[in-house]
Amino acid sequence: MHLIALGMNHRTAPVMIRERLAFSSSTMKSVVKELKRFSSVNGFIVLTTCNRTEIYASVHRVQEGICDLKRYLCQQAQLSETEVSRYFHIWTCERVVEHLFRVTAGLDSMILGETEIQGQVNDAYQYACSMNTGDKILNTLFQEAIRFGKQIRSQTGIDQHPVSVSYAAVELARSVFGDLSECTVLIIGAGEMGELALKYLIARGVKTILVSNRSYDRACHLAEEYGGEAIRYDHFLTRLENTDIVIGCTAAAHFVIHAEQLCQVVKGRKSPLFLIDIAVPRDVDPDVKEIPGVILYNIDDLQEVILEGMQERKKASIKAEEMLQDAVDEFLNWSSTLTVVPTIKALKQKGNEIMEEELNRCFNRLGGADPRTEKVIRSMAYSIVNKLLHSPTVRLKEYACGGDGQLYGKMLEDLFDLSHLHHDARQLGEHRSQ
Repeated sequence: MHLIALGMNHRTAPVMIRERLAFSSSTMKSVVKELKRFSSVNGFIVLTTCNRTEIYASVHRVQEGICDLKRYLCQQAQLSETEVSRYFHIWTCERVVEHLFRVTAGLDSMILGETEIQGQVNDAYQYACSMNTGDKILNTLFQEAIRFGKQIRSQTGIDQHPVSVSYAAVELARSVFGDLSECTVLIIGAGEMGELALKYLIARGVKTILVSNRSYDRACHLAEEYGGEAIRYDHFLTRLENTDIVIGCTAAAHFVIHAEQLCQVVKGRKSPLFLIDIAVPRDVDPDVKEIPGVILYNIDDLQEVILEGMQERKKASIKAEEMLQDAVDEFLNWSSTLTVVPTIKALKQKGNEIMEEELNRCFNRLGGADPRTEKVIRSMAYSIVNKLLHSPTVRLKEYACGGDGQLYGKMLEDLFDLSHLHHDARQLGEHRSQ
């Protein structure tokens, strides 16, 4: 079994391309259904966030698996073959492990060391478990990646400095307006990013905050908690005339602010309307840039703002990179031993069968030993077998880590006549990993 991963992220594709593959929770069931049809794929886990959509899979044949998944993503994103090679990235074997560990630790994020990705990777893993799409190697890979992400944050402090997309959005507004205390800010979307933006706005002295969300109850809850005013979702356009800053962060699959609507709203304004769109898919029609008096930034434009205040995280990332290779090596050593596990199980089974045969023969000759004597004899027999098989088992795992596992495994199978036991052990292992 081999590992592959492919997809696009903020490094390989602009937001207008990424949003085509921003799978929502409502579409994930159909995505899973489609991916399960590929015979080349043994297991898969889909990671989809604002800045990336990536499929991690275990496959029987690398090229066949890549072709199937690439074709599927290509159709979903409506991309040509030329565009696919430009926007997609493909990882295979050990590079898959390294990439996922980097992603979970926040080392591959737009904002170095961000904390949100840790939860998003965990959500992807939990969803895969609920839909039964992973297998033993993928599930273990994600478990170890999540563990590594927690370790990085606790030991390096890479996430201790308040930098996130929401933070960057507020800092961008501050760089334009200076003092935000007299500004009126409208947050459209009351999810995690919206709440983070609210926290940062209050920290910057904003006193007048409006919150609008498709769920009015959620908008009311956030507004009450942070001293703002809740606006019904179908009425927020009417408040733009007296709003200075709008931050869009909904989970809508389409624009919620259109150019035609905004033209009418800003006619009577005396000051510019500042829009920051941090949603993927985007909340604001990019054509609003053509409207006089309207300034629009999207999530990609925040890159420059994010650079400020990143020096401490960069220092922490150096330590994280050093820890990364050890974690990757540890996982690869474990995964490489999987090829010899059936042989080891067969060897132990062979030893136990011989031991039981000889113990039965011994007790028959003794004519019925007392319980204490039988216990002592059995204990000695178990000890002899375990000690005899310990060195071959350890050595075989070491050879597997060095790439010679199959060679020495075959030698053991021939020397101990394990072929039929090896087949049974492999079938049992495949059954348990499903």
